[in-house]
Amino acid sequence: MIDRPFLGILLMLGFCVLAPLGDAMVKVLGTDMSVGFLVLVRFTVQAALLLPLVWLLKYPMPQGARLIRLTAIRTVLHIVGITLMFSSLQYLELADAIAIAFVMPFIMLLLGKVYLNEDVGPHRLAACAVGFVGTLLVVQPNFVQVGLPALLPVGVAVVFALFMLVTRAIAKDVDPIGLQALSGVMAVPAVGLAMILFPETLLLAIKSIPENAWLLLAILGCMGTVAHLLMTWSLRFAPSTTLAPMQYLEIPIGTVIGYWIFYDLPNGLAAVGICITIAAGLYIIMRERAISRRPAIAPLS
Repeated sequence: MIDRPFLGILLMLGFCVLAPLGDAMVKVLGTDMSVGFLVLVRFTVQAALLLPLVWLLKYPMPQGARLIRLTAIRTVLHIVGITLMFSSLQYLELADAIAIAFVMPFIMLLLGKVYLNEDVGPHRLAACAVGFVGTLLVVQPNFVQVGLPALLPVGVAVVFALFMLVTRAIAKDVDPIGLQALSGVMAVPAVGLAMILFPETLLLAIKSIPENAWLLLAILGCMGTVAHLLMTWSLRFAPSTTLAPMQYLEIPIGTVIGYWIFYDLPNGLAAVGICITIAAGLYIIMRERAISRRPAIAPLS
């Protein structure tokens, strides 16, 4: 399939809106429910939504040893990444958690260069270094306030960078709906079994669910499912090095949502770090556009 960068960017933009909205709902629901239960609901809704579509519309699911193996790896990374993110939201403000996790695009650029042979020049590498400094500025005040949980979004960044690398490796060979359906089928028993085996742990403790929370849980699952479908589709049409900077839009969107729902705003140092991170991302976007507009050099005959 030929790359279509503009379509990929639009799909990633949809992800950038839905993802922080879902995170905000997790922050609200997390006061009454364990992280493990929220993760279980997230994947249960994903499987319930997509399996009927696969059956009715004949969407192909990943087949063959290689694709199934990579789908299983992707599912494990997805479970771990979501669990870390949901956990971080119990300690950090929404905008700060998202901003700290945005060391991920820098990691993706480096992984794309090393493992996918994608072109990443010195200017973008320098922007990655600057953005990493901005991330540290966001981590510092949160680390003073809450300690080690402030580093949870860093774990999210590492895991989701690997997740998106695996997604990019198989995105052009599988249908996104079939991929997400199989991922949901794999995730539900894995998370459910973990909750049965370790019911008393902080993350997996089973709690009573308020009656008025079921609608919000269903919306959370739908948002997460659609958001990651958009992300998967985007990676079918554009390289990870093009899409990674687009995700910086999650930071201002998350800031607006955090203020709207929780009246939270980043403090001074964190705000400076967020601005530096966004500036580094915008610079990378400009470099991508400049490179894409360069005329191809015809080979010598």
